[in-house]
Amino acid sequence: MRRKILVVGTGKSTAYLLDYLLQKAEEENLHITICDLNPEVLPERIKLHTSCTILKLDIFNDKERSNAIEQADIVISMLPARFHIKVAVDCIQFTKHLVTASYISDEIMALDQQAKEKGLVFMNEIGLDPGIDHMSAMQVIDNIRERGGKIILFESFTGGLVAPESDNNLWNYKFTWNPRNVVVAGQGGVAKFIQEGTYKYIPYHKLFRRTEFLDVEGYGKFEVYANRDSLKYREAYGLENVLTLYRGTMRRVGFSKAWNMFVQLGMTDDSYTIENSEGMSYREFVNLFLPYSPTNTVELKLRHYLKIDQDDIMWDKLMELHLFDSKRKIELKNATPAQILQRILEDSWTLDSTDKDMIVMYHKFGYEINGKKKQIDSNTVVIGEDRTYTAMAKTVGLPVAMATILILNKKITTPGVQLPIRREVYEPILEQLKSYGIRFKEYQVPYMGYNPDSVAS
Repeated sequence: MRRKILVVGTGKSTAYLLDYLLQKAEEENLHITICDLNPEVLPERIKLHTSCTILKLDIFNDKERSNAIEQADIVISMLPARFHIKVAVDCIQFTKHLVTASYISDEIMALDQQAKEKGLVFMNEIGLDPGIDHMSAMQVIDNIRERGGKIILFESFTGGLVAPESDNNLWNYKFTWNPRNVVVAGQGGVAKFIQEGTYKYIPYHKLFRRTEFLDVEGYGKFEVYANRDSLKYREAYGLENVLTLYRGTMRRVGFSKAWNMFVQLGMTDDSYTIENSEGMSYREFVNLFLPYSPTNTVELKLRHYLKIDQDDIMWDKLMELHLFDSKRKIELKNATPAQILQRILEDSWTLDSTDKDMIVMYHKFGYEINGKKKQIDSNTVVIGEDRTYTAMAKTVGLPVAMATILILNKKITTPGVQLPIRREVYEPILEQLKSYGIRFKEYQVPYMGYNPDSVAS
């Protein structure tokens, strides 16, 4: 009897996931059922695979969804995060393991006790960030602790970027993930973290002007802006007494300063709709956020408003996006400013068919051992193959697929709603990822903390 894996959702990050499962189907005795609202977009080699069944499924059709889940041994949900709960409730009802790449929501967490009682593994946050960041960080943290070290600093940064060979716009950026998440990044709460034992807070309107810099060997300089809540992993990682805990998003230097123009204008706002948005030109959209003038052009008003000189690279970045084009039209009804901005950016920042993306992840571990302060820096860079086989799809999809088979094979057995922070999870997955070119380089560096005047040995 073949073991049945149900994959719900076939978005951008599933190319490597599906290939991995189908490649393992024979040796692992698997049958994979793939469900999606639009399954016709799947490539023929997957549709025709003998170990695969394709189902058209509307996740809101309770009967169809529960029937599909009841037939499976384990379920992978690659749906948008807000829909996982529907799948998770069915998994509890029919006693099925569940794997997702998304952050654990309060709704999912509420199922923890039921999952434990039924012996179910509900593995979440097992993609890239969250996912590989957890696993690679915990491996180093656990190793330092085993040597008698005490963690005093942990910083972790990740960026989904465009590879150097495909980096051909002034923003040094293209969409490699859900564009909406990029446009609304940092909203919904203040960024909070700890530096040298002091709590720090950055409100949204200042977020993109408080950046730090990193150098990655062979790839140059990057900037980092703070994630919304760096403190929520303090307990999970066992870092309650750490002096510095800071997680952030990586971009090429200059991106954040330019993005801040949209924040200051109000274009990233997702809290209200523009009633006459359909048919509005890009130029008219920009003008919505500028003061009235009987004489000045939209360009001049914007330059005055944001204090941009005409020879400033910021101005060239805005021009490159065709923001002042009166012929380009918005085709969205009653859209929010953020939705309109996303559509405009998709014109310029969508990967071409041969474009390659790039994932960069960088960790810093400061620790005390034998009375001395030391630091390990660790990073990885992954380059995609093309628009389908992206580095993002590889780093999100492969850990999900690997965890699924490990759960089926009873190598991961701890029940409950969880992160991939136990050795039984991270050791085999990180080892397997090496064969796919996802490996971390570690460097011993001087511990600097945030006080360079007291450089430790």
